[in-house]
Amino acid sequence: MLSVASYNIHRGIGSDRRRDWERILAVIQALDTDVLALQEVETPAEPAPAATTLALLPRLTALGYEPLLGPTLRTGSNHYGNLLLSRWPIKARRLIDLSVPGREPRGLIEAELEQHGQRVGVMATHLGLGIGERRVQVERLAARIDQWRSGASAAASLAPPLVLLGDFNHACAWSPGLWPLRRRLSVVSARATFPARWPLLALDRMFYSGLQLAAGGIGRGSISRHASDHRPLWARFVALSQNGQ
Repeated sequence: MLSVASYNIHRGIGSDRRRDWERILAVIQALDTDVLALQEVETPAEPAPAATTLALLPRLTALGYEPLLGPTLRTGSNHYGNLLLSRWPIKARRLIDLSVPGREPRGLIEAELEQHGQRVGVMATHLGLGIGERRVQVERLAARIDQWRSGASAAASLAPPLVLLGDFNHACAWSPGLWPLRRRLSVVSARATFPARWPLLALDRMFYSGLQLAAGGIGRGSISRHASDHRPLWARFVALSQNGQ
């Protein structure tokens, strides 16, 4: 069994416009997943006061997570971007630039995880706001998926399972802009995650291969409604071999 979640934490700012890391931590603890992809994460480049995401990292480590930072915006005092947390040991990692000139920098975290001999690839991202920008980024994601599979073929073995997740900024559940990903991967049914108090838009998505979906949903606790402007999206998978396939 592999449990994963994606959560845009909006820099820790909730629907009441207060920054409260205790609420974010409570949501993460309630999810209790093996792998968690976070977006809109701020981490200071230098030691800073406790009111930053960095203050959460020791507590997340205490929960068994290994952090993999994927900043996309860097300034002298602050970094901003993606963060992947994994309770499965991270065996390989890559940061891929998905930025489009003239737009906010975007990136992809790629990680290969292994637990008890089971390998799985995870790709975590946060796509841009512009339609043309996202089209380019989806094409690059599709190319990364193809490269993942061809790398396994070159090794004369089946590609390990793969999960792609994050904030894709596609509001429509069946957006044609995501078809290149749908042609390559199975998809967890889209669920509205934004805005958190009354979700209407399915901005957060998950795609997968080599696994069987067991369950999926969004965070429904009262804290999830207020901790960020997004609800977390979660799913549980089982390996196909566990079902005789």
